[in-house]
Amino acid sequence: MSGAADRLSRLLAMVPYLLQRQGVPLAEAARHFEISEDELVADLELLFVCGTPGHLPDDLIEADWESGQVYLGNADTIARPLRLGIDEAVALLVGLRTLGEVPGEGDRDALEGALAKLSAATGELAAAAAAVHVDLEPGAGEQALQASRDALRRRRRLHLRYLVPSRDETTERDVDPMRVVSLDGRWYLEAWCHRAEDVRLFRLDRVQDATVLDEPGEPPAHAVGRDLDDALFRPGDQDLVVTLELQPAARWVLDYYPVEDVAELPDGGLRIRLRTADPGWVRRLALRLGGHARVLDPPEVADAVAHAAGASLAAYR
Repeated sequence: MSGAADRLSRLLAMVPYLLQRQGVPLAEAARHFEISEDELVADLELLFVCGTPGHLPDDLIEADWESGQVYLGNADTIARPLRLGIDEAVALLVGLRTLGEVPGEGDRDALEGALAKLSAATGELAAAAAAVHVDLEPGAGEQALQASRDALRRRRRLHLRYLVPSRDETTERDVDPMRVVSLDGRWYLEAWCHRAEDVRLFRLDRVQDATVLDEPGEPPAHAVGRDLDDALFRPGDQDLVVTLELQPAARWVLDYYPVEDVAELPDGGLRIRLRTADPGWVRRLALRLGGHARVLDPPEVADAVAHAAGASLAAYR
């Protein structure tokens, strides 16, 4: 059985298809949607209890398949095939073109094929989308971005001088590039790091220098890229451990950031413990939360937050 998202897409396409082919045999309809007859019957049983708000008999879709042929009725509200609106089509075209400019990302043939089909189908909208340019170029890290793109294109190794904020240390390392990605407004290089002997994600605005080497940049066969749909940050044993006390209005932090320990407080607040590679991030988070958060540990981070808050108040005065 397919997943919920696939099934919903199929059901939305199934209604107009069946309405235009009243009496189509079950087997033929199942072949069209590349599912079994049992799956098709399960979809029809679900359609039978779907409809417009109210859920009275006249509000529900009528489906009949007992004879081995499918008949559908009372589904005119969703009878038309799905079509993109103008804004949706332009946004999709711009997104595909932007994705095409990112090295090492996606199946290039599939991307170009989808772009060609969508451009042909949208006509004049394709010209409008071509006039939109998405500028993803960074300020800091621009030299590293260009070097990373060059290394990816020519399959060469990179030598990086990379700043590790948690240790205030610049490290030297050779990496084999795997892809360049843009996440949350920042550029990252995912690569096999020969120093760590593992896959690493490097923020390009922290790369102080990137040099393309003459050596081939070939990650080992067992190097697997991260699923970036998951949390971008993965805590490490060497990261700084920070304890925060959150008032009830700041409980949302728990939903957005990975934490190690959580303790409920009598007033509805929380005491949490988390890891970070960047003490500056804690300072920015605490300032963002205003009076709804307090850094308890380590003392040097608490002092830095207090100093930053005082400087901000002084600037207002």
